[in-house]
Amino acid sequence: NKSNDDKESAVSLEHVPFGLVQGEDGKKFATRSGDTVKLKDLLDEAVRIAGEDIRGRMDEGNNNLDGVSEEEIENVIRTVGISAVKYADLSMNRESNYKFSYGRMLSLNGNTAPYMLYAYARICSIVKKATGNSNSGDMVWPEPASEILITQDAERELIRNLIRLPDVLNDVENELYPHKLCDYLFETSQKFNQFYESCSVNKAETPQLKESRLSLCTVTASTIRLLLQILGIDVVQRL
Repeated sequence: NKSNDDKESAVSLEHVPFGLVQGEDGKKFATRSGDTVKLKDLLDEAVRIAGEDIRGRMDEGNNNLDGVSEEEIENVIRTVGISAVKYADLSMNRESNYKFSYGRMLSLNGNTAPYMLYAYARICSIVKKATGNSNSGDMVWPEPASEILITQDAERELIRNLIRLPDVLNDVENELYPHKLCDYLFETSQKFNQFYESCSVNKAETPQLKESRLSLCTVTASTIRLLLQILGIDVVQRL
């Protein structure tokens, strides 16, 4: 007989159905000659497109990568490109067919990896500015506030969303639908954007309120980081 510890540590192996990845024409995704597309080729192309987009926005001054080394920029580009492909696949109901599109998966809008990575990088920037560490290379998260203050509906809505995390993780574990993690990630990012638009962090009315809002930023960032890591995606502090 197995001990209780053995039972608790047992890993179940379950077969689950998957839909079909299609090309833009709705047919089975393949090369022009009809061969199976290699994953390496997909990832290389995603990284190439991500690089063009990021460097183009750098030339326009439309990002937060000024002063970053070439090595770090290359790391950001690779992270964005590869995560876009991973997230696009995992964000779909695994039983449904979906059309493979670089344009959609690399978009900064909607339920995509670049959107989530940008949301995380934005929170890092907010926290650095509010704590006076804008010029610091390392991310230093503030100590938790002694009390969470709720003065706006957006704060309440963000908190309600954040405390759903254990239930979401439990549902995904039981049902084996990773797209539900992505849906929750997207909702969390949207709730945070609404919070940030309504509630100033750096110019909060009191030091206690600033600490409270910084704690909400920290918890949101840790939630995004945790879920992306579960999906096999690295985060970046600047994008």
